[in-house]
Amino acid sequence: MYTIMNRYSVSRPIYSKRAFEEDNERQTPESRSFREKISIFLTCSSSRAKQVLKGLFPILDWLLQYPVKLWLPSDVISGVSTGLACCLQGLAYALLVYVGPVYGLYAAFFPVLPYFFLGTSRHLSVGPFPVTCLMVGSEVLALAPDEEFMLPGNGTSVNETGLVSVAMEVDVNARDSQRVTIASTMTVLIGLFQLGMGILHVGFLVRYLSDPLVGGFTTAAAFHVLISQLSLVLSVPTKSHSGFLSFAYILNDVFQNIWQTNVADLVAGLLTILIVMAVKEVNAKFEHKIPVPIPIEVIVTVIATGISYAVDLRSHYGASIVHSIPRGFVPVQRPKIELFGRIIRSSFSTAVVGYAIAVSVAKLYETKHDYKIDGNQELIAFGISNIFCGCFSGFVATTALSRTAIQESTGGKTQMAGLISALIVLIVIVALGPLLQPLQKSVLAGIVIANLKGMFMQISDVPILWKQSRTDCFIWVFTCISCIILGLDVGLLTGVVFELGTVVVRSQFPSCSTLGNVPGTEIYRSIKNYKNIVEITGIKIFKCNSPIYFANMDYVKEQLRDAVGFDAIRVFKKRNKALKKIHKLVKKGKLKFTENGLVPVAHMGVDNDAFDRERDPEQTESGPSEEMEGGPRRDIEVEVQVDWTSALPVDVTVPKVDIHSLVMDFSAVSFLDVKSAASLRLVVKEFMRIGVRVYIAGCDDETVRKMEALCFFDDMVTKDMLFLTVHDAVLSIKLEVSNGNVSDPMVDKISQMQIDKEPLPFSDDEDQIETYESQHMAIRGL
Repeated sequence: MYTIMNRYSVSRPIYSKRAFEEDNERQTPESRSFREKISIFLTCSSSRAKQVLKGLFPILDWLLQYPVKLWLPSDVISGVSTGLACCLQGLAYALLVYVGPVYGLYAAFFPVLPYFFLGTSRHLSVGPFPVTCLMVGSEVLALAPDEEFMLPGNGTSVNETGLVSVAMEVDVNARDSQRVTIASTMTVLIGLFQLGMGILHVGFLVRYLSDPLVGGFTTAAAFHVLISQLSLVLSVPTKSHSGFLSFAYILNDVFQNIWQTNVADLVAGLLTILIVMAVKEVNAKFEHKIPVPIPIEVIVTVIATGISYAVDLRSHYGASIVHSIPRGFVPVQRPKIELFGRIIRSSFSTAVVGYAIAVSVAKLYETKHDYKIDGNQELIAFGISNIFCGCFSGFVATTALSRTAIQESTGGKTQMAGLISALIVLIVIVALGPLLQPLQKSVLAGIVIANLKGMFMQISDVPILWKQSRTDCFIWVFTCISCIILGLDVGLLTGVVFELGTVVVRSQFPSCSTLGNVPGTEIYRSIKNYKNIVEITGIKIFKCNSPIYFANMDYVKEQLRDAVGFDAIRVFKKRNKALKKIHKLVKKGKLKFTENGLVPVAHMGVDNDAFDRERDPEQTESGPSEEMEGGPRRDIEVEVQVDWTSALPVDVTVPKVDIHSLVMDFSAVSFLDVKSAASLRLVVKEFMRIGVRVYIAGCDDETVRKMEALCFFDDMVTKDMLFLTVHDAVLSIKLEVSNGNVSDPMVDKISQMQIDKEPLPFSDDEDQIETYESQHMAIRGL
């Protein structure tokens, strides 16, 4: 139980929105014209120039304060360890892009240099990543399949019909050259997309890639990577496949040619997978005890290269080896612009995915080491890095959690470690590359597969998501299945559309509730969730926990109708229908207006003809009714009360209305649109014309300004209905009831009017609601 020390007491006025603004002097937000904004933006000063320069080159923010003696040794150790991993992963991931291994070294070297000057993350290891490499590789396969480079060979073959045919073989040099051109061109286009998005400050696009969506996508990508590396581990020939059900076609080719498996490559690949995965587990388990993670990829690669060279696996066992890693760099080449139209879709999706992966990893270390990254500057940095890399025949670069973890865990403090890792890659490119030529491709494939474990382990998130949020679980599963079946680019787009669809569905059917009061407090909660919540007599409090817009307005209206227990339009129709019938009975003399209400004439024993001569004494003090010769007779107005809760003298069932006030809690409503504002205004008027006063509570200032801009308020729906809180509205209603300013909706006053006129017509068209400006059902001149 809470003690008296846990209580508080506040005494303040009952605040409507208008009263609060008057007491606290509401300020109008200052707005600048477009010309003024441009003028401020172009204003130049030394401080602004320094700020802009640091924004463009974040390296200036830390390099000038770099403690050499304290940080440089750690950055050197980290850079060497990360550089070795970059070399091996570059060689391995080149297989996913279907280009020569040396281009993987280029992809691990060139992007690091621009990012060193332009990047805002101090711990990212920039370079190739399996998911983006595979997305580029799928386009490379689609645009440069083996079938387009077939040339007549030297041999001949005899088919089953006895015809002699010339054997065809692949022009490897032409194929590889074209594939490098496609990969580098796509990398440049990816960089242009990222640079453009950074300049336009649209880094927020990555927010549409939620964690469940990214998890499903990367798991599907890991599956595609695994399938693509099977042929290298088994060393069996497969055709080029990409797009819809490509994994099924690849598996079909593998199983059809599995009898051609090279045992030496298979053994080397399996051993690599087992050893690398086992040592990585040891690294993870003893990460706090081992000062530097064991560089198992480097160790395995060196041993495998030595065994292949010593035994000559290619000559004796037909093993597939790297074969050629030339020293130095290839000349700079411009991108093939005519390819842009064919790769624009996949390039954009790869640009977004690469940025999303990099930023998600960067944010982990931003939080851990307490510094700030700039999402738009990261786009610019990766954009320029990929353009630079593509011009030197490299392929797309982002980051990898494994390499970044090595760079951070080995003591890396800044991007100086990244620069040193690039120097290690440079040494391999210009000097040590040819030493790796005997290395088996199945070993590189094994390294790739072993590094997929983390992505496959994301499957364990599915049961957790099922318990936490089934919608997020559906997003994960749907995105994963779509990317597996449709391909990564189309599957990602499908997953994003599905994710946005779930948002629309969830906002289209928002949570709405009826609130009650905790007695003696200003606390209001849903009456369904608590036992001690009390509904206030005559007042209904309705809360919508969502923005209200065109897609969910009808649902909100349905929830409101269920909460109050009646349909305001139907109530009005039924009352109007009853009044028409009452009027007909009055004209026929079957009903009489008295001070006690409507009384059937037959029950009083009075003839119908005598009705015209009878009047209530209190209503005829001014004299008898006037008779107009040759014209209609005017009757004196008689105020009569119709109790809609009691039995009516006509056969019309009128729904009960047991409230006199409706409070709508808009504290969770962040915005309205044109459609919802117009519909909500009509709803307010529907309640007002059956005698139910409407109040809106909890709107913040921005929502009120939006309502004003949407012309929500008019002569009938005024700002006087706005209150600061629900409790303010409830207290104001109680004061009005105690002062007699709120009429009882169960009793509507009608007046007897001219007999020769018809009752007020009713239109079914909601757009004509505004023609009924009377707050009550008073009908005069009938």
